[in-house]
Amino acid sequence: MFHPLPAFIGLRYLRGRSGDRFSRFVSYMSTAGITIGVMSLVTVLSVMNGFEAQLKGRILGVLPQALVTTDSGRIETSQPIPSMFDSMPTVQKATPVVTSEAVIQSPNGIAATFLLGVEPSPQDPIGERLVSGTITNLKKGNYHVILGHSLARQLEVNIGDKVRIMVTSASQYTPLGRIPSQRMFTVSGLYSTGSDVDAQLIVTHIADAGRLMRYAPEQASAWRLFFEDPFIVSSLSQSTMPSGWQWADWREQRGELFQAVKMEKNMMGLMLGLIIGVAAFNIISALIMVVMEKQSEVAILKTQGMKDSQILAIFMVQGASSGVIGALVGGSLGVLLASNLNRLLDAMGVALFSFGGELPIVIDVLQIVVVVVLAVALSLLATLFPSYRASSVKPAEALRYE
Repeated sequence: MFHPLPAFIGLRYLRGRSGDRFSRFVSYMSTAGITIGVMSLVTVLSVMNGFEAQLKGRILGVLPQALVTTDSGRIETSQPIPSMFDSMPTVQKATPVVTSEAVIQSPNGIAATFLLGVEPSPQDPIGERLVSGTITNLKKGNYHVILGHSLARQLEVNIGDKVRIMVTSASQYTPLGRIPSQRMFTVSGLYSTGSDVDAQLIVTHIADAGRLMRYAPEQASAWRLFFEDPFIVSSLSQSTMPSGWQWADWREQRGELFQAVKMEKNMMGLMLGLIIGVAAFNIISALIMVVMEKQSEVAILKTQGMKDSQILAIFMVQGASSGVIGALVGGSLGVLLASNLNRLLDAMGVALFSFGGELPIVIDVLQIVVVVVLAVALSLLATLFPSYRASSVKPAEALRYE
């Protein structure tokens, strides 16, 4: 089988001779370093991706991902849905909602919450998170409300109990002073997202929320939008809205949380990437030792007519092979470890969650390919200087004392 001569010699140097034990040891250690670095980076990024996806589903799957309203802060539900939503990648058609900050009170406690009035529908995201009751219990004029299980535990209420909801933005001035709009509601359902949303969001019928806010019968606060990827709001918010319309999205309430998660993932990637960088610099030291040992052989190859570019290619093949092997093996082991991480932790008796949860794992193939390619590129970059030194060997000087 035909092999290019520089590749054939470079791979033969990679295997080494029995007398080159120390240089082979350094080469193996650099390969092992790249393998460990890539494996660790793939595993950690997969776990961080899982946490980010879990936060997306639990928090952004319930909260309105975007709210579009008029400058007056109210919309007319009798009007057709604005055509500007047709070009947006929404997963369901826009629906009107009533939103406001509110205070909820029970005989045993009081809490500040975010009131969301919706038109009950089986497709509503909150319906998928209910642990008791159904969203169809929210009927116009019944003044029923759905609470998060954390908020219900804080207020010490259950299904059928009465709570008072007060909205300060719809206050009225009376001879006794400013009195917020308030009404008694019946708890008809409990939901759970496994996040702090359970202690903050309360859901009721849009008509009942509108009466509490003193809206007209066919008025609401905004149009609610949900997207395939909630992070797309950053680009959508940059587009110019039609005159008289305003845009708001989840970043106003949860932007700092996801920004912190993104920063943590980037910092973890940087720190583990330094491991790959250190291993790549080991390739430099290993190749320099090989070049020193192979000076006479390089000189003989040059006297036989081999060009400087071919000598350069020989040592680049030798050094880059360590990076390619380490990156491919590390990427494969990283995927294998990430896929079986929870089983491995269970076998070791390590419990990261007191309530029996598991680490969320999301393996991004494109992300792994990028990590492997960058590791190979860094290894290839590390071979340039030693390979250049080898190609600069002068045959007469190298063979002077042979």
